[in-house]
Amino acid sequence: MPRIVTNSLAALFFSFAAPLGGFADDASIENVTARASGSDWSFSVTLLHGDTGWDDYADGWRVVAEDGTVLGTRTLFHPHVNEQPFTRSLSGVEIPDGVKRVYIEARTNTDGWGAARLEVELPE
Repeated sequence: MPRIVTNSLAALFFSFAAPLGGFADDASIENVTARASGSDWSFSVTLLHGDTGWDDYADGWRVVAEDGTVLGTRTLFHPHVNEQPFTRSLSGVEIPDGVKRVYIEARTNTDGWGAARLEVELPE
């Protein structure tokens, strides 16, 4: 039987992570679905970002272990100006034995990796 976990969040705007001079333009992680497939995992991540075109867009997300090890990265190769929020998937992610939770982090081409992380509990 497949193991599936979904984390949904209302639109998060992580202004607490913004510098005092203004608000960060981080991508918001709206939803994550994780599904085990044998020893690998597939992740579907929904992002929301005010993409304006090639000059400012969400250009990736990654799966990170608690110790900071990057387990998988999904690069986004173009802006999604008229497709917000949008969902993209990554399969073949190897999760080490004993890992019970991972974190999803999002990136923009202007600000790099955002400060916000979404915790995803993995079922056994």
